[in-house]
Amino acid sequence: MDMSLHAGKSPAPLLPLRPWFLSAPGILLFLVMLIAPLAMTLVLAFNVNNPDLGAQAGTFTFDNFTTILSDPWYYGIFWRTLWICLVVTGICLLVGVPQALILSRMKSPWRSILLVVVLAPLLVSVVVRSFGWSLLLNDNGLINQSLAALGIGQVHIMYTSAAVIIALVHVMLPFMIIPVWTSLQKIDPSLANAALSMGASRFTTLRRIILPQLTPGILSGSLIVFGLGASSFVIPGILGGRRLKMVATLVYDQYLSELNWPLGAAIALILLLANLLIMLSYNRLLEQRYKKRLEE
Repeated sequence: MDMSLHAGKSPAPLLPLRPWFLSAPGILLFLVMLIAPLAMTLVLAFNVNNPDLGAQAGTFTFDNFTTILSDPWYYGIFWRTLWICLVVTGICLLVGVPQALILSRMKSPWRSILLVVVLAPLLVSVVVRSFGWSLLLNDNGLINQSLAALGIGQVHIMYTSAAVIIALVHVMLPFMIIPVWTSLQKIDPSLANAALSMGASRFTTLRRIILPQLTPGILSGSLIVFGLGASSFVIPGILGGRRLKMVATLVYDQYLSELNWPLGAAIALILLLANLLIMLSYNRLLEQRYKKRLEE
């Protein structure tokens, strides 16, 4: 009888290892798809580049980073990328938060219809959308034709920062609306109703009750929009052209045009570190404000 009981029990030493066995496929995928490419890029950034032979494995140098940090031309490209991404994130906030509020207050079936409209751009390739905006924004496009018909005259938009910002806002807006709308679903409607019944105005209720509880959604949406915008290549490449370079297009040029892979890897690493620094600082700032609002 004792033998049968012992036979039905699972071996005790294997119990602590069970979570690792269950997590092994996800950990393996994470290592292969994320950590390994980052490690290879890190090693490549410190390699010496030979114009005839390319990146020389086994070499080590800081020259790639010295070249970037000592040249004002690179500073200009990084600054352009930063302010364009900040403007895109700000516009997406100003447009996406009210649209999420409207979406949360709509009834079926209009809510489903508007949600489909919001998500519809994600079903179309970024390349197709970029070429579509190029047709609209060029000198002979529909926008300039409409302005000419109104007597305003032709406006040169193509291959400018404005064209890149317009297209990035169109592409990134759903990534702002969905996190904010998700946060709205978690808010108890009775809180806003209680504030209104106590004599608070709608603006005060929005500012003191609703917006503080939207902080997680705003934070998530802003980080997604900024991160995707900073690493965007297709839109700056098509709508910015060769004259308006951003960091992602610069990395592309170094890899495929100049064939200087170590310098391209170094630029990509600096972009990654800059993104992490900005995102962590923004995250810390919003979290502090969120805690202060909760303590009030």
